[in-house]
Amino acid sequence: MKKIMEDIKRAHRIVVKVGTSTVTYDTGKLNLKRLDQLARVLSDLHNEGREIILVSSGAVGIAMGKLGLSEKPKEVRGKQALAAVGQCELMYLYDKLFSDYNNMVAQILLTRDDIVIPRRKRNMQNTFYALLEMGIIPVVNENDTVSIEEIEIGDNDTLSAVVADLIDADLLVLFSDIDGLYDADPHTCENAKLLPTVFNIDKVRHLAGGAGTNRGTGGMVTKLDAAEIATSAGIHMVIANGNNIGALYELLGGEQVGTLFVSKNFEESGEER
Repeated sequence: MKKIMEDIKRAHRIVVKVGTSTVTYDTGKLNLKRLDQLARVLSDLHNEGREIILVSSGAVGIAMGKLGLSEKPKEVRGKQALAAVGQCELMYLYDKLFSDYNNMVAQILLTRDDIVIPRRKRNMQNTFYALLEMGIIPVVNENDTVSIEEIEIGDNDTLSAVVADLIDADLLVLFSDIDGLYDADPHTCENAKLLPTVFNIDKVRHLAGGAGTNRGTGGMVTKLDAAEIATSAGIHMVIANGNNIGALYELLGGEQVGTLFVSKNFEESGEER
């Protein structure tokens, strides 16, 4: 494990994903304190010399709160309309908050075609690399306003892993409403234990539950899917609680945070392949 933690401490290009439950309250309204903490911590890590990419859910959830809706529309056009409203507000906040810490953000909205069509994929990679070279923090989301297929999936966990692979990241961190992966449902089992490290994802898939909050769309299933993509690409992935964005400092300082899914470039002994 020592080699693995040293590898994480050296992580230069880091993708951080925040879910709807992290950026909004149960009411659907923006959690401004959390968003400010996110901007401050990521800006500080960026100032330290690390490259930061933020994958942010929350557009639809924010629009629901703004429009006073208690549940998502069932039809696609309604979801797309909410995404259009919420994405505007979300980026306005990110632009303002990161600017307060003297950092600049840029919006990138992706569809499946941007990933699977070679020419578009190369163009997208070039855009990411250009932004990082310019010292700009990309803020990524699915282009839900135009992509029917993607909005039905609604899975930014997987998107964040795809982005991490796309730009050859060193580390992927998923902030959620739970501390990590447990050996049982912590909401119903008092004796549920957090799994600090996972080497073989197939051995823990039976522990995954369904979707999380009524404002989000992911759950542990999508996080394990993301872990499979990331670790297969040689990228460590961590699931941590979004209530404490500052845990990034602990993680990059070599401390155990949440659940670590170890890159398949490492054996269970911690030795690099």
